[in-house]
Amino acid sequence: MIRILNTIQIRALDQYTIQHEPVASIDLMERACKAFCSWFTGAIDPSETVGIICGTGNNGGDGLGIARLLAGWDYTVKVWIVRGGAPESEDFALNLNRLPERIVPVEISSSVNEDAFNDCTVLVDALFGSGLSRSLEGIYQQVIECLNRSQALRIAVDIPSGLLADAPSSGSILRANHTVTFHAPKLAFLLAENVEYVGEWHVVDIGLSREGAIAMETENFMLTRKSISRLIKPLHKFDHKGIRGKALLIAGSYGKMGAAVLAARGALRTGTGLLTVHVPQCGYTILQSAVPEAMVSVDPSYACFTGAPLLQAFNAVGIGPGLGQDPDTLKALRTMLENCNDAVVLDADALNLIAANRELLHIIPPQSILTPHPGEFARLAGEWTNDFEKLEMQRAFAKAHQVNVVLKGAYTSIATPDGTICFNNTGNPGMATGGMGDILTGILTALLAQGYEPAEAARLGVWLHGMAGDAVARQQGIRGMTASDLIVQLNDCFRQLT
Repeated sequence: MIRILNTIQIRALDQYTIQHEPVASIDLMERACKAFCSWFTGAIDPSETVGIICGTGNNGGDGLGIARLLAGWDYTVKVWIVRGGAPESEDFALNLNRLPERIVPVEISSSVNEDAFNDCTVLVDALFGSGLSRSLEGIYQQVIECLNRSQALRIAVDIPSGLLADAPSSGSILRANHTVTFHAPKLAFLLAENVEYVGEWHVVDIGLSREGAIAMETENFMLTRKSISRLIKPLHKFDHKGIRGKALLIAGSYGKMGAAVLAARGALRTGTGLLTVHVPQCGYTILQSAVPEAMVSVDPSYACFTGAPLLQAFNAVGIGPGLGQDPDTLKALRTMLENCNDAVVLDADALNLIAANRELLHIIPPQSILTPHPGEFARLAGEWTNDFEKLEMQRAFAKAHQVNVVLKGAYTSIATPDGTICFNNTGNPGMATGGMGDILTGILTALLAQGYEPAEAARLGVWLHGMAGDAVARQQGIRGMTASDLIVQLNDCFRQLT
């Protein structure tokens, strides 16, 4: 997994690399400039006129190095240096002296003309890097506001100027179309409140010390394909359905049987050996017809869940999709949680019932997997004022109740009972439709039934779910994607990962 480091750790990792490789600071900066330009030349045509706006610190030094390299690739390059009182760094001064004679920087110190950047079709922001700790003021604020009004494509070097990497941001912030960042994504890139500033982000490798990065302690990680592939259990020649996991899904109510069908199909495609779906009487014919591979357990109630079968017969239980919130369902949920010793998967109305009856929080089996969307999580944990606070609330909730919290959305975050949070990098906006969460519940329940540890099941299940969505997007686009489209992709996702 990729370690997501804070700004202090990033600076320390830079210094560790300089001292232990060893490499000169200016040469490490040159690596960053070359890595940025490698991405840039693959994305931006040389016919574009490129304006690079530099501060006087190391981010500005990056900008000057990028200007020199792009000029060597026959791009038309213009450079502005914003001097608002910040001192020049040593590496900035070195790269300033390296600029070719044909690039004559324009200095901005007191004011900026509204049309200063009008001749440029691409603007590169190298004003401030991740070391910024406060809102922009004065001439820096003026320049960023002018850049934001430009019609040019805006590309940030490492991080958009004005955006804080590890805390909520305010004031003027560059609204980048693309952010080319070094080594690993910043925590701010993974939070919804910053999407209008970061745009599409891209990580480039600048050769920072792997040894030094591993030594950095962090609670925030990003999942990778390699880390997920390592989790998958092999299949054996003499496997049979009895040892491949017996899963129970408790789902559906009158008018919401589709959720039970989707969850069941998701569980089967994830490889559980035997699946039983417990549904009210109104869902019996639906399940037998729509999912013939599943066995059906029928509730005494016609319309809703009022009592579960014996849980000891199953390796894993998932509950919630389409469940409804009938008072009898609440009683049955309470009884189920009291009688279940192993981790369960809780989703949708199961979470809403728990949020409305908070005493149930204390009887959730340890290591269970909760899969709220932001609205459901707010009902469970309370409101937040910004996404950084939400993240810490998720971490605290997982630790306090010793559960795994899968907070769904772009870059779904998975908090485990030890306080670790892993972000998922699969999935796309086409998945923002009904039924997607039901499939995820089925996937997670099937993985638990097959013997995956709950935290592993959460990470693998979320990755597979998003990977299947990406496969659909490649084949038919993201508009009009349905939950059913994902299910048939799960087999191939496993094939690719193994």
